[in-house]
Amino acid sequence: MSRIPFDSLPQVVQELNAKIDNITSLLQFPKQNVQQTDLLVIKDAAKFLNLSVNTLYGKVSRREIPYMKQGNRLYFSKMELTDYIKSGKVLSDSEIQEQANNFLSKTNIKN
Repeated sequence: MSRIPFDSLPQVVQELNAKIDNITSLLQFPKQNVQQTDLLVIKDAAKFLNLSVNTLYGKVSRREIPYMKQGNRLYFSKMELTDYIKSGKVLSDSEIQEQANNFLSKTNIKN
């Protein structure tokens, strides 16, 4: 550990206080990424997807939808269900044309 000159002591103490304040503020707010409300049980997931519970069980058995299983319980991540819904997006004609142009431009560069 290096020695701190006496005349720079107030500045060092001020920096330490700022760091302590930062650490305190980080500890006071729980992580936003992991929340219990992000996990849904089968009934809540069915309601979120506007499906019947039986239809959702069918999708789970055919592995069409992302899920987690703990014992006999099924759990669904809200974020993964949202991504599942978005994956079924139908592209517009302009989006299809743009993808085709991008593909063709990449293959023409290689040739």
